[in-house]
Amino acid sequence: MNIPKNMNNLDFSAAASIKDKDTIELLKSSVSTDVLFNESLVEEFLTNYVNWINTTKNNQFVGLEKYQYSCFSAGTSESFDKFYMKNATKRFRCFRGEYIYHKLAWRDKFNWCYVDDEPIAENDAVVVSLPFSDTGNKHISHTDLLEECEKLNVPVLIDCCYFGTCADIEFDLTYNCITDVTFSLSKAFPVAYARIGMRLTKEDNDDTLFVYNKPGLVYTNRLTASLGQRFIENFTPDYIFDKYREHQLEFCNKTDTVASNTVMFGLGDDRYKQYNRGTDTNRLSFHRYLGDCE
Repeated sequence: MNIPKNMNNLDFSAAASIKDKDTIELLKSSVSTDVLFNESLVEEFLTNYVNWINTTKNNQFVGLEKYQYSCFSAGTSESFDKFYMKNATKRFRCFRGEYIYHKLAWRDKFNWCYVDDEPIAENDAVVVSLPFSDTGNKHISHTDLLEECEKLNVPVLIDCCYFGTCADIEFDLTYNCITDVTFSLSKAFPVAYARIGMRLTKEDNDDTLFVYNKPGLVYTNRLTASLGQRFIENFTPDYIFDKYREHQLEFCNKTDTVASNTVMFGLGDDRYKQYNRGTDTNRLSFHRYLGDCE
């Protein structure tokens, strides 16, 4: 099992929101607990979240309207767990360099294999991030993978957790094989510990995420949903990328790295192999250094 080592002590490791003074200032403003009594708050937030996504000018979404069912999710991770449960009898697949959560979840309880190592088979289930976790760009084999899954009717979850920090990404969600699309505000804004996410699907299969999102059984976190609503009301999905793109390019010039389509990343050569996550890419995250918050 190739589980990458802990790199949190390295200067450019991990990935988190940029310390932007305006978003942090908004976070510091108080949230009234009255929102806990607002029965329509979560549903309204989810509707507004989808509308917010569609306002991006830096990226293109195709087929988002096919996903008519939305559920509040504790970040994207809770939605991943539901996808695993829904496809528990299948073999899970992901590219090398993918978000480590999947591999940690699969290593003891599920059958899984890297997409890079074996062809896709009929009884597989696939998770792929867009932008891709290891580069902040679209994975070079992203389209080929989806076309293969389409032919074999293999279910796919598309993880869009970096949306809100990226540009020049086409999110083509028109494939029938895509069953789940997930989003989170954790990378764009300083709300990682609030766990604000959303899952979109084409059908209601009445799984547990649906159950506690439904009227009468709503156990979703209204407090964090209200916080999410505050952020999407005050900032566009292009705000972070537009504000920090020039800073990213300057930092890439200083470190002799290639700028990613995701604004906190630079892609380095073998001089940065300590950041390698199992691929040909060495991803550096500049989030600690790009912000304007003292």
